[in-house]
Amino acid sequence: MNIEEKIKNCEIFLKQIKKYDPDPFYVNHFFNEFLDSVMNTYDDIFKEADRDFGLFIVGKITKKKFYEKAIMKNDENAIKFSEWFSQKFNQEHESPYPNFMKKICEFKSKSKKIPEIKIMIRASDRYKDDINQQIKVNLSNEKLRMKEELDIEIKRQLPIFLEIINHKRNEKNEPKVGQNQVIASAFLDIGDDIDIEIAYASEIYISVMKRLVDESRGKIKELTIWK
Repeated sequence: MNIEEKIKNCEIFLKQIKKYDPDPFYVNHFFNEFLDSVMNTYDDIFKEADRDFGLFIVGKITKKKFYEKAIMKNDENAIKFSEWFSQKFNQEHESPYPNFMKKICEFKSKSKKIPEIKIMIRASDRYKDDINQQIKVNLSNEKLRMKEELDIEIKRQLPIFLEIINHKRNEKNEPKVGQNQVIASAFLDIGDDIDIEIAYASEIYISVMKRLVDESRGKIKELTIWK
């Protein structure tokens, strides 16, 4: 399976996340698949680089193994590519949502799972400093039992949520949120006390990943054309 197929898989898994959002069971399943495809995509960048630089790495090719082999062979251009990629990768992950994806990939690599998913309510039309509010819903085998139970809990939490979010929006002269403009979504918190919406972060991240693939291929071509 090539890089394009792995990115296509990410797009398919994103559609499934959106379809089942905010059900923790299904979102957890398809988000894990999404993250695996992301990490495999980055490994495949170095698989293509290994082929073009001629390092002949044995076994599964990773960024770490690529750099170690480049150092061992004293391949200056391969070393340049590895260092360029690290710098570019860090630049692409400076903003909150890509940074979240980077951290959740690191968490999954170490723990072989992702943290527990939260169901939260948010305004359907986002503004920068909007709040999100966690809601507790009874689950059966980690799945939502009935949509009606979710709707009941949203309605129960709605008054205080609207009071807080509209107070903040009023201070900034932003549009008021109505009771029919609130939805539930699956969120994660990976330790920064910032809850990130899974579907939204995943959607944004596909563009980041595509850009890294395209620019990496361009850099590989630049460094190997006269090799």
